[in-house]
Amino acid sequence: MSDKGRRSAVRLTARGAIALVLIGTLAGYVLAALLDMPLLVGLAFIGSCLVGVTLVNPRELLSLMVTPPLIFFTATLVVELGRALGSASLVQALALGLFTSLSAGAPWLFAGSALVLAVAWKRGLPANVRELREELRAGVDVPRPRAGRDKAFAPEPEGYFEPKVYGTPRVTDE
Repeated sequence: MSDKGRRSAVRLTARGAIALVLIGTLAGYVLAALLDMPLLVGLAFIGSCLVGVTLVNPRELLSLMVTPPLIFFTATLVVELGRALGSASLVQALALGLFTSLSAGAPWLFAGSALVLAVAWKRGLPANVRELREELRAGVDVPRPRAGRDKAFAPEPEGYFEPKVYGTPRVTDE
């Protein structure tokens, strides 16, 4: 069997891929601080985005598509909050740190988001969008019952067929 026909046995859910990108980005921040190389943050973010979008289940590509900016912001917020904890003015240090880090990370964020879009598009993102549109259209066509109008449709209340037990009977052996 050729390498082209093989598929990776490892598949992540969207949550798993999001966690992978978050942990990779946080690891990039740690390495950048230890080695004094700010470039590592962006490279870690892009690398983990690439690994995440490659390993995610194809049916969950749409969920992963919207998260890289949120993940990058969350990782930056956690790191800058940690840096600001020892300062005299927490709010001021946090605001300045977020502004500086997000400004420096904007090209990496754009590149990571574009990379996720390109790889997801190749892996079947248009089919996911089409499927979502069909599901939304199907949901619109379903008539909803209105009070006093559609009396033929009356759904049963939740738990209607379940026995209701309010307590246990007292058993007295006398």
